Amino acid sequence: MGLEYGSTAKIPFWEQYLLSINEAAEYFNIGKDKIRKIITENKDADFVLWNGTRAQIKRKKFENYIDRLNVL
Repeated sequence: MGLEYGSTAKIPFWEQYLLSINEAAEYFNIGKDKIRKIITENKDADFVLWNGTRAQIKRKKFENYIDRLNVL
């Protein structure tokens, strides 16, 4: 049973390819300001997709980035 065109069904965070800053903050349990700071410090990182001036987080790549960190 797939989604129909124009469907308003919400895809769960853990299945989305891209997350907004708000969704990423909720999914990763990190503050929105902290995520914005990470994006600002890593503007060309492979986990950021820019839609104009709006940053989107590539969920799996951001997970890999966080996995390599010891401190946020």
